[in-house]
Amino acid sequence: MSRCAWPLLRRLPARAGLALRHGRPAAAPPPSPASSASSASSSGDGGSRVPDTSLFVPVPLKPGLGGAAGEDVGAELTRPLDKGEVLKNLNKFYKRKEIQRLGAENGLDARLFHQAFISFRKYIMESSSVSADLHIILNDICCDAGKVCPVGHVDDLFPFFLRHAKQIFPMLDCMDDLRKISDLRLPPNWYPDARAIQRKIIFHAGPTNSGKTYHAIQRFLSAKSGIYCGPLKLLAHEIFQKTNDANVPCDLVTGEERVFANEDARQAPHIACTIEMCSTNTPYEVAVIDEIQMIRDPARGWAWTRALLGLCAEEIHVCGEAAAIDLVTELMYTTGEEVEVRNYKRLTPLTVLDYALESLDNLRPGDCIVCFSKNDIYSVSRQIEARGLECAVIYGSLPPGTKLEQAKKFNDPDDPCKILVATDAIGMGLNLCIRRIIFNSIVKPTVNEKGEKEIDSIPTSQALQIAGRAGRFGSSFQQGEVTTMYRDDLVQLKEILSEAVPPVKAAGLHPTPEQIEMFAYHLPDATLSNLIDIFVSLSQVDGMYFVCNIDDFKFLADMIQHIPLNLRSRYVFCTAPLNRKEPFVCTTLLKFARQFSRNEPLTFDWLCRHTKWPLAAPKNIKELVHLEAVHDVFDLYLWLSYRFMDMFPDAALVRDIQKQLDDIIQVGVRNITKLIRASQSAAAPGTAEVVSEDFPLSRTKRDARVASDRHAAKSPEALSIAVEAPALRRARNTRASRSGMRQEDLKSYGRGSLANRLLREGLLTQEMLKQLESEWQDQHRNGRYGFGSKRDEQHSSKETGKKRK
Repeated sequence: MSRCAWPLLRRLPARAGLALRHGRPAAAPPPSPASSASSASSSGDGGSRVPDTSLFVPVPLKPGLGGAAGEDVGAELTRPLDKGEVLKNLNKFYKRKEIQRLGAENGLDARLFHQAFISFRKYIMESSSVSADLHIILNDICCDAGKVCPVGHVDDLFPFFLRHAKQIFPMLDCMDDLRKISDLRLPPNWYPDARAIQRKIIFHAGPTNSGKTYHAIQRFLSAKSGIYCGPLKLLAHEIFQKTNDANVPCDLVTGEERVFANEDARQAPHIACTIEMCSTNTPYEVAVIDEIQMIRDPARGWAWTRALLGLCAEEIHVCGEAAAIDLVTELMYTTGEEVEVRNYKRLTPLTVLDYALESLDNLRPGDCIVCFSKNDIYSVSRQIEARGLECAVIYGSLPPGTKLEQAKKFNDPDDPCKILVATDAIGMGLNLCIRRIIFNSIVKPTVNEKGEKEIDSIPTSQALQIAGRAGRFGSSFQQGEVTTMYRDDLVQLKEILSEAVPPVKAAGLHPTPEQIEMFAYHLPDATLSNLIDIFVSLSQVDGMYFVCNIDDFKFLADMIQHIPLNLRSRYVFCTAPLNRKEPFVCTTLLKFARQFSRNEPLTFDWLCRHTKWPLAAPKNIKELVHLEAVHDVFDLYLWLSYRFMDMFPDAALVRDIQKQLDDIIQVGVRNITKLIRASQSAAAPGTAEVVSEDFPLSRTKRDARVASDRHAAKSPEALSIAVEAPALRRARNTRASRSGMRQEDLKSYGRGSLANRLLREGLLTQEMLKQLESEWQDQHRNGRYGFGSKRDEQHSSKETGKKRK
């Protein structure tokens, strides 16, 4: 049959091409939903945000293999295609500016257009047969090549190309819906129960040790019902105990634990919980939100935003830094609620000393040395013990019970332990009788809002939080003092503490399970990690909000992607609170998910086999670190047991052995200096590092008077970090410039202290320094002024010329 007998098959898809040939925009096909959306403004006043199309993963399409009997209808109607001619015309189609413009109008930017064309070309070239209408168009184009009045034109391929593009990129057809789902500009509307009542917001603002939380808790205790939302399990436990001690029945709710005040497990009218666990559906008379400044936290800020906007309480008592007042006031303005601010001043004086400690020989009872790495903790505690002193140790990865036991030991006036060595974990959650805070270093590794690791001086907010722990009201020390271990750091510490805390500018948000489920409905072939990426890319927030960092979520999503789970269960596993730097805990989560997917309950016996329980007391630091990881595994099991009770049925048994493990870890921490000695004696000669860390930049500053402590050899990793010393110098220079230091003083300051700082922090040894000096002198003697210099190039070219001769 002649192709002329099929005019409709030719004519319909050819309209776009004919319109282009006459120099006007194509009338068909109509623009997709993405077309109008992509041309909208991306500003925060209601426009659309341009998506990051690099996140769009194409869905693979298999080449066409013909009909059931292998027939090719298009070839029967016309003739078989010449694939060589087809390839030439496809490449012409790709280069047409009009086609690229049409693609952009339909949501295909340069990246997507290129990917879609590669897929389209591959599909046509590798298919044994294509659809009859596409076959006829390709035949017309190839046959009419070179004719004066051709029937077919490469532009006629666009409707087929667009159809193929939407098959491999399904999000193009639903971009408007995806944008609506990811529109985060009106978070107050997510909580209709809270909007249905008029709440009274009271902001208790003040520094550490000012009594702001105390006054909020007094109102909490006098209310008929209330909820306390804190950032840490320790704080929730403390309020839980105090409330019940005051004869006010109060339940405890954390991610891993539920404790009822009533024996019959009836819910008490008061609840103390970690902030992620607060209910936005239960009505209360009073709610207390502690440490409100953490609403800016890159990872957890969403929990404070949710509590502030969503709690159904007649009174919301917010406690925290004054830096958050303006943001809270703005947020409450959008809900139509006013904020009453009550300011508090510190109850006891805090003095920044004019001298540094300089030597551990100068320690006195009530001193607390603050370090920013475990290795610093280990080294400082051993040096203290070498001087015949006992010290308590507190750091973040210790179980809550061990932290409390160490705090009790330090606070006990009858205990010989009078020195505390701790990380910034003491900044909140523990009541400590500290007379003097001593910063072992003022440089700390951090993770910025993009998830990137940085090295910088500690921020003013954190410095004030830690320093404020000295001289706690009601303790045996009614005046607090703060200083540094080394003289070089004291000037910078004073400057940091004297600066105003920068205002909190934005509140964190996080996609909900319901939003991700709606995304998955539109993009069923996308992975959970890819769904989250696309959501964040399309999300729209106004200036008062930001989307929290989701790297940990994506890490877990990628880790368990190969395990068959429904979307809701997969989402829950990915929100599990674990440290992804701990391989044993991550491996356990993977095994949990795998067994869960097979519908096999995770029993107590299975968990004991996996963790090799029972476990003995640690003999070295490595074993102590492993016990801490096992404790985290038990926490993970308990956390999952409240989400999947039938699959994690033995929560009570696991809680019992976790308490036993806590006791074992306490024994290890009490003997931590013995563990350090055992670890170092078992290590290879010349290594001083006890346990590897992600941030080896902050190494223990050795006692300035003990020269032998400066000669510890370091690993190659630490030496490579020494090359990155400009990051440390950059932080120093920033602080120095702020204080108005003269430029010449700044230069000499940087030159004079860098080597000493690297030596003290263990990034450089005396032997390395001598070797570097020797190499530098050799280069100068040879006339070489540095790599890449003109003189060096001339020297190299002369040597090359001599070799050629």
